[in-house]
Amino acid sequence: MSRARAARRIVKAAAYGGGGIGVLTGAFIGLIMAEAKLARMAIGTPFGDPPRADGVYGDHYPGEPISFVLIGDSSAAGLGVEHPYETPGGLLAGGLASLAERPVRLTSVAKVGAQSYDLEWQVDLALEARPDIAVIMIGANDVTHRVPPSTSVRLLTEAVRRLRAANCEVVVGTCPDLGTIEPIAQPLRWIARRWSRRLAAAQTIAVVENGGRTVSLGDLLGPEFEANPREMFSSDRFHPSAAGYATAAMAILPTMAAALGVWPEDEPLDALRGEGVLPVAFAAVEAAESAGTEVVGATTTGRAEVRHRDQKTVPKLREAAREGAAEVVVDSPR
Repeated sequence: MSRARAARRIVKAAAYGGGGIGVLTGAFIGLIMAEAKLARMAIGTPFGDPPRADGVYGDHYPGEPISFVLIGDSSAAGLGVEHPYETPGGLLAGGLASLAERPVRLTSVAKVGAQSYDLEWQVDLALEARPDIAVIMIGANDVTHRVPPSTSVRLLTEAVRRLRAANCEVVVGTCPDLGTIEPIAQPLRWIARRWSRRLAAAQTIAVVENGGRTVSLGDLLGPEFEANPREMFSSDRFHPSAAGYATAAMAILPTMAAALGVWPEDEPLDALRGEGVLPVAFAAVEAAESAGTEVVGATTTGRAEVRHRDQKTVPKLREAAREGAAEVVVDSPR
C-alpha cells in the first residue's frame, strides 16, 4: 500500500469511526510498548513546569493586539526551558509582533502530557480569547500512549473545524519524528519514525481539508540533535532545549504570518525547490518526509500547495521575543 493511500485510510477511518490499521497495530504496538518501557527508564520523568508566557508581546506597536492561542502538549508549552521568551509561545508571539508590527496577545492552553483527547477542552478555553490565529502542536503523546491514529485524526479534525467556524486561522505543527529522540534504541526508533510520519501525513490531510495549514516538524531537529545532543535537548534528554524550540518556531512562524497576510513576500511556487500543487494525500506524504514543509489547500478542490518558505526573512526570534517579553503583562493563573 502506498504511503498516500495509508494516510488517506486513516482519515477515512476517522470519519467513520474505525480503529487503527496496518503496521500501526498488532505486533508493532506490542514491540513499541516493550521497548518504550526501556526508553522511559532512560529518559526519566519530566520535572517542573514550563514557564508561563501568556501576555501581550510587542506592546510598543500601535493597534489592537492580534489574539494568538497556543494549543497542544509539552512541545507547545515549552517544557524544559526557563524563560517565557524561550518557549514556542513566546518565540512565536514576539516574532509575529515584529512581522505584523502590531501587538500580539498570547493565550496558551497547552498542557504537559496532553493527547488529542485534550483538544476539546483546550479549544473551549482558546475560544474564550476570540483568537485570530491558533497554533496546535499535538501527536507525540498519542504515539507513545497507543491512541489509535484514526482517533487522533478525528479529534484534531473536530478541533480545527470549531476554530475555523469562529473565523480563526489554524496552523498545525504535525507529529514530530520520535525516531530522533536520543534514548530510543532500535528497533523502536525505526517503528516510532514510521508511526510518527504516518500520523503526521494523516493529520495534514485532515487539517488542510478543513481549512487549516500544516507545517511538518518531522525530523526537523534530527540533524541538530545528532550533532549537538547536549545543546538541542533539555536536561531530560527528551524535550527540546531553548535552541531546539527556536528551530521549530522558525519553521512555524512564516506560515502563521502568511495565514494572517503579513508575510513580507509570498513568492510563486518554485518547482526547483520541490514546491507545487499536488493531490492532498500526496502533498501530505511529501511534507511528512521533508521537515519544515507547509501545506495549504489550493484553489482546485482536492489539491494542496506544498511550499518551503524562506526562513532567512524571519527575524531573530529569540531577540524579538525577548524584546516583547520585556513589556509582557503576564495574565493571572487560571
